[in-house]
Amino acid sequence: MYPQITGTTALVTGANRGIGRALVQALLDRGARKVYAASRHPEQLDALVRDTGGRVVAITLDVTDSAQIRGAAARAGDVTLLINNAGIVAQFGGDFTDAGWIAAARDEFGVNAIGTLEVTQAFAPILEANGGGAVVNISSVAGLVAFPVLTSYSASKAAVHSITQATRAQLAPQGTFVAGVYPGPIDTDMAEKIPLEKASPESAAHAILDGLEAGEEDIFPDPMSRQFGENYLKSPKALEHQVSGPAVV
Repeated sequence: MYPQITGTTALVTGANRGIGRALVQALLDRGARKVYAASRHPEQLDALVRDTGGRVVAITLDVTDSAQIRGAAARAGDVTLLINNAGIVAQFGGDFTDAGWIAAARDEFGVNAIGTLEVTQAFAPILEANGGGAVVNISSVAGLVAFPVLTSYSASKAAVHSITQATRAQLAPQGTFVAGVYPGPIDTDMAEKIPLEKASPESAAHAILDGLEAGEEDIFPDPMSRQFGENYLKSPKALEHQVSGPAVV
């Protein structure tokens, strides 16, 4: 029996925009009992909180702030589904020797990778106490194969992929299901510079939840990511050569 959305209590990081906000709405649409919408800017969720009759609870959470992570865990002790969605792109494009990649990597690893790991560490005992539950980590197709124009971001999302695999192994004994999500370009602020056809956040959110309920450990929530997933499983090296060519973003 894989995790089901109806009746669950979820926490979504980065919930104020993009896929995060779409996930909050999709969870509500599919019968979640409560959704903790965690964000550095919880005031942006005021209308959603007001209009949902208490089913959405806004929490201030910067995933690079250990004290705020501990505070969120103390407040949300009824969580059965954790969705680590918070993520940033700090640099798009540049020569390999561009010093900006180093600064970008520090920021991206802090949010995308270390933030995912630390938030999951804080909520793992809560999930266990509540029967096991599930963790969903939002990685990227760039976490499976590096895009040169997203050098540091790709590396950070590869770290998320690795963290997801380790989390799956470590939390299996407590009955926690762990899924990794590998989207392609989604029509959000983060992907605005990518000149490719983009899926809507809403369609991606529902595809993520479909995959979770189907027990998929690796979820590809849009047409581009599904094609990438197939190619990755066939030949990672061929996919590397494909995305490193000049025609790719």
